[in-house]
Amino acid sequence: MQMGDTVFMFFCALLVWLMTPGLALFYGGLVRSKNVLSTTMHSLTSLAIVSIVWIVFGYSLAFAPGNAWIGGLDWVGLKGVGFEPGSYSETIPHSLFMMFQMTFAVLTTAIISGAFAERIRYSAVVVFTLLWVTFVYAPVAHWVWGGGWIGEMGALDFAGGNVVHISSGVAGLVVAIVLGKRKEAASSSPHNLIYTLLGGAVIWFGWFGFNVGSALTLDSVAMFAFINTNTAAAAGIIGWLLVEWMINKKPTMLGAISGAIAGLVAITPAAGFVTPFASIIIGIIGGIVCFWGVFSLKAKFGYDDALDAFGLHGIGGTWGGIATGLFATTSVNDGGANGLFYGDPSLLWKQVVAIVATYAFVAVVTYVIIKVVNVFFKIRATEEEESVGLDLTMHGEKAYQD
Repeated sequence: MQMGDTVFMFFCALLVWLMTPGLALFYGGLVRSKNVLSTTMHSLTSLAIVSIVWIVFGYSLAFAPGNAWIGGLDWVGLKGVGFEPGSYSETIPHSLFMMFQMTFAVLTTAIISGAFAERIRYSAVVVFTLLWVTFVYAPVAHWVWGGGWIGEMGALDFAGGNVVHISSGVAGLVVAIVLGKRKEAASSSPHNLIYTLLGGAVIWFGWFGFNVGSALTLDSVAMFAFINTNTAAAAGIIGWLLVEWMINKKPTMLGAISGAIAGLVAITPAAGFVTPFASIIIGIIGGIVCFWGVFSLKAKFGYDDALDAFGLHGIGGTWGGIATGLFATTSVNDGGANGLFYGDPSLLWKQVVAIVATYAFVAVVTYVIIKVVNVFFKIRATEEEESVGLDLTMHGEKAYQD
């Protein structure tokens, strides 16, 4: 074990933990004032429930030795997960690796809530969170990082394109469609964009722990991930604003911070596999395709992805996974592979297979989960509850005094 790597990973875990409160602010500013507390509560609920599930059995299902589809039960209750290094890193404590991965699981589950904001009952959120992290997140994490079939196939996902962004985006889309549109969706507008800007800045800051920490050591790959993360976020702003300025004639602050998130999502699977120049291209295109996902795609199909969980994370993660198959190079990371532009088209095929499989599995299992939850708990708020606001009707409190 190396103390330098341990300190580095401890700091990265704290950064990723901070992303969930940042997401609460980001989402909270985007809803109407009567729903800001209920929206932030969704992120806090993920932090509470997923943290416990991860300790009891989630980490074992995701990362313990098992088969191609799911991990075993060797590490239930963190049995055998101590300060000594584990199988995933020889230089940091096994328990630290577990905590780092826990912050990913928490954030992923919280991202979903952006799709069903302003119309879901809190009891449904609690049960859905418990079931989803168990039956969707843990298996997908195992497939990619825990010795499962996607990792064994050779598909690349440095920090969570499939595991975090596609899975949360697709899950959010499914729940949004099942719930239906908000009654006042057409008149809904952000109540505090300063909250959203502050939350977005916190998310961007935490993303350095997210991507750089996925190297598990502060080496050349980690530095590429550090550079690429910031570069793609900046490029994402440019890509989004260029399209927004041309179409809507005004570049907006909300567009800028949304573009940054789009660039961050897009670079996540590729961060430790591509060059900085490639990260510029990935970020710019990420901003453009996420703008399309947020405005054109949603308008065309008429679903109410309230805070654009699918538009940003599903679309951005999909592009990032494809981009990894195009731009990955062993000159950056000799533990990775060469993509199409570096002479190996097979990686792009593997990336597409992994993406399609993640879409299909997450969509089907999420649909089953939300339908099962609806059998025992009424998932949709009533028209009256939605009109009054979920802060008062679900939690009995208000964010602002009259």
